[in-house]
Amino acid sequence: MKSAVETISPTRVKLVVEVPFAELKPMLDQAYKTIGAQVQIPGFRKGKVPSRIIDQRVGRGAVVQEAVNEALPRFFAEAAEAENVRAIGQPEVDVTAVPLEDGQDLEFTVETDVRPEIALPDLDGIAVEVDPVEASEADVDERLTALRERFGSLVGVERPVEDGDFVSIDLTATIDGEEIDSVSGVSYEVGSKNMLEGMDEALLGLAAGDTTTFTAPLAGGDKEGQDAECTVTVQSVKVRELPELDDDFAQLASEFDTLDELRADVSKQAEQAKKYEQGIQARDKVLEHLLETVDVPVPEGVVEAEVHQHLEGENRLDDDEHRAEVQDSTRKALRAQFLLDAVAEKLEVQVEQPELIEYLVMSAQQYGMDPNQFAQAIEQQGQIPSIVQEVARRKALAGVLDRATVTDTTGATIDLDELVPSAEGAEPVEEDDEVLDADLAAAADEPADAGTDTESDEAADTEATEAAQA
Repeated sequence: MKSAVETISPTRVKLVVEVPFAELKPMLDQAYKTIGAQVQIPGFRKGKVPSRIIDQRVGRGAVVQEAVNEALPRFFAEAAEAENVRAIGQPEVDVTAVPLEDGQDLEFTVETDVRPEIALPDLDGIAVEVDPVEASEADVDERLTALRERFGSLVGVERPVEDGDFVSIDLTATIDGEEIDSVSGVSYEVGSKNMLEGMDEALLGLAAGDTTTFTAPLAGGDKEGQDAECTVTVQSVKVRELPELDDDFAQLASEFDTLDELRADVSKQAEQAKKYEQGIQARDKVLEHLLETVDVPVPEGVVEAEVHQHLEGENRLDDDEHRAEVQDSTRKALRAQFLLDAVAEKLEVQVEQPELIEYLVMSAQQYGMDPNQFAQAIEQQGQIPSIVQEVARRKALAGVLDRATVTDTTGATIDLDELVPSAEGAEPVEEDDEVLDADLAAAADEPADAGTDTESDEAADTEATEAAQA
């Protein structure tokens, strides 16, 4: 097989491929067998029809088409590897010469988007500035309040609903008179805005037994995004009563005997959380610095495909304003992915099996799934290479962050090792599970470039949130 590559743009190339007849012949032979097993010709058993009879009855063109359709992906992959073309997106194929007779070669061209070549700067000593660590009394009080809420109790009240109340409701959604969904006895915190748009406003002022209607786009199901007439009935209204903040509460909610000891510990937690936020800020600023200083071209064909898929899933293909927003976020996400892929190659990042397992365990927790079931689902969907790629990107960014110089706005140098939250009390990751080890061992050794991952973290987070709400 011969191949040549022509660069159309930094993100698109054209491959010209010539396949000798001898290399295509095994596919032609297989095509004759496939068609011979499908057709019924008098005097011949299925699968035993001679090639010349198939040519006469079905046509040589049909056989060649069958063979070429099967052969193109393989020959395209071989040509891309030979020419070091890292194709992404949907290629456009044009068959320019078809072997309608024995001895004739197959010729075709492929235009495809490719990962851009990126010229990286020196990755050592990138300087970024972050906010100083300031854990205020308000931060401590907020954490104590959250702790009190965990030990609070719900008490019924005889009054209209107010913001922050907990209500038990019945909810029905209909479109054009057809009931789409209904639930009964659902507990909901008014003001949390994590159910249907407009429901919080509809509930305010209602009392137990009251019913009202409002219109809202559905958050999930086959009718997702369509406006429905929603009827909500309040069964009961409750408020959360918090325990007194005293020594008794300290003993109830912690291992400490006094409130002062509990407050001191919570203050340390608040300070550590601020340090962690400082580390996240440093990471984001390092990535932002790289994106600002490095030219990362993006294939528009891939952008448009991602945007179309996103809008189609939201049933908002005609929303031009939203399309522009999704285009910007997709383009930015692709630039970050391509950049970090290049950094991973430069730093020779390798993804080890324990790192892959840890990532999968954390992802499973976010989706509320058993890690083994999550790993099996990911493998069945063919997403393991993309997961490996994502872990490699994270390691690449962490590698640049380790080399960076980080100071706060006061000029103090930040020790990034101090920004990692304490792991005391955390449950260890089980690495001896048969499913995780057996299914992921090979995947952990695959190159981080395997597959095409064009979905941003933001999009993934959105999908996870929508799934949880649905």
